[in-house]
Amino acid sequence: MKYQLIKPEASLSDFVDSFWMLHNSSDKDEPVVIVPDGRVDLFFSQSAASPFRIAIFGLETQAQQTSITADTLIFAISFKPLGIEYILKAQIAGLLNKVRLLPADFWGFSSADLDNFEYFCKKASEKIQEYLPKATDKRKQKLFELIYASNGSLTVKELSEKVCWTARQINRYFNAQYGISLKSYCNILRFRNSIPDIKNGNLFPNEAFADQSHFIKEIRKLTGVSPKVLRQNKNDRFIQFSRFGEL
Repeated sequence: MKYQLIKPEASLSDFVDSFWMLHNSSDKDEPVVIVPDGRVDLFFSQSAASPFRIAIFGLETQAQQTSITADTLIFAISFKPLGIEYILKAQIAGLLNKVRLLPADFWGFSSADLDNFEYFCKKASEKIQEYLPKATDKRKQKLFELIYASNGSLTVKELSEKVCWTARQINRYFNAQYGISLKSYCNILRFRNSIPDIKNGNLFPNEAFADQSHFIKEIRKLTGVSPKVLRQNKNDRFIQFSRFGEL
């Protein structure tokens, strides 16, 4: 399978994690296990068996076994949570570990836009620029800045104190908007940040985990396997859509 990833320009970085493409040009389906990465993906895809379609994939809290069907081409936008709220203007609480099809002409895209990945990224960036908000809730912006900067290692209490927003209010916001608690979201980012260590054979936790038992428990919870099995990644089965090549 061929893949490519492009990071967004700075003006979009609070809302978009990356643009990426995946092409299974073979005549065989490729089984994969998608593991959580804390992003929401907007898919634009087509294959020999399926017409052009657009779909939104909600946050994942567990590993999902699926397959990339033969002769499938996918272009996608991986949104950060603020991008879902301010760009797509959607609540995705009901999309946890689920997919929703969107109108085939969403944002004016068509199958012709899958002819060139760089052109797709340019068109998608211009469309997102149209929806950039004039202002965002400063508490939310600071909250996510702290979450990303710490790779999810700060506690709910620490985050609450730093943004002057009660833990109860933050969790109410997270559950209503994203269908997940703040702690659960931070756990996903801690796991995401641990992937380079796991890939390099370091199966002991970094400072974000209390001890090795806690580390193994969290990895199993999110992937269904131990860090050792994840590191082996036989046949490149485990993937994170917004971080190709990390597993």
